[in-house]
Amino acid sequence: MSTLPRVGREVRLAVNPKGLPRLEHFEVVKVPLAVPKEDEVLIRNLYFRVSASLRMMISEGAADIEGVPFAALRPGDTLAEEALGRVISAPQGCGLAPGDLVLHFLGWREYAVVPVRECDRVEDILPDPAAHLGHGWTAYAALTRGVRICLGDSVFISSAAGAIGSMAGQIARLLGAAKVFGSTSSLDKAHRLVSELGYDAAVIRGDGPIADQLAKVAPEGLDVVIDNVGGEQLQAAVTAARRGARILLLGALSGQLTPGSAGRSAPVELDSFQLLLKEITLRGYSADRDAELRPKWTRKFAEWLRSGEVCFPHAVVEGIQHAPKALEDAIEGRYFGTVLVKL
Repeated sequence: MSTLPRVGREVRLAVNPKGLPRLEHFEVVKVPLAVPKEDEVLIRNLYFRVSASLRMMISEGAADIEGVPFAALRPGDTLAEEALGRVISAPQGCGLAPGDLVLHFLGWREYAVVPVRECDRVEDILPDPAAHLGHGWTAYAALTRGVRICLGDSVFISSAAGAIGSMAGQIARLLGAAKVFGSTSSLDKAHRLVSELGYDAAVIRGDGPIADQLAKVAPEGLDVVIDNVGGEQLQAAVTAARRGARILLLGALSGQLTPGSAGRSAPVELDSFQLLLKEITLRGYSADRDAELRPKWTRKFAEWLRSGEVCFPHAVVEGIQHAPKALEDAIEGRYFGTVLVKL
């Protein structure tokens, strides 16, 4: 403990934003290094993930929603998100030791004191340890547990350039999909989806009705939909769905990123007649329910990364002082893949 600094930096909520969060809603502060209790682990964070879904926790009037594992934050609270760090100290006999690589949900700070039960030790087997923070395991669980890909399926993934979508398209192909389509927010991202991630085509939000664009690129229809957005993109997917299509809802960015809302609802009007006639399956899914799958994913991910069968699209922002700007940019769609802050 004598070699450790006396203080560490963390990002706190200064005020609950009424609309989309901006830099003035956060502050980077120095705090005394906490001393862990008997059942706690002291961790030096290496990276933490920046996600647009944080908006649900910080918006004005935020309140806990049943089934959402994120507590509402008030001014003065430190932000939270999944982080990767190394153990500095741990209780004897707890199964963790100094130097172990662990995942936990007290990111947005340089040092974290975390209860032992909330630390997940991970194997240091990935070419880049930061890849442990990718949402590939969410995509893998969705495509193997939430809905199963069948050989020859035509798959559509909304927000395909996001943290989940940028992995889901690659994984769907490896699991047997014949065609993979995605939606994104710009022509540049659309080109990258095709040239770098193997998508067959991408439709662009704001470049005409999504339903018309999907009809052109996927005239034979869709078998599987992984929806991270809702709104018009979910409507279009239902229109393009084949008989017996399976639609899995993973996110609701259309609501989370609406400036005039609190980001905790995403109304959408669907044609239930199409759902009925096409015998479409529509369900929500959280990979947290299949958390035991994550170690298996990590081993498979390591194999695929080393073989070159998949890549890990991500952006790294250096320094905790730049984390609030990274969140602002992530919400505005300026990144491709997972967004990480390196400490």
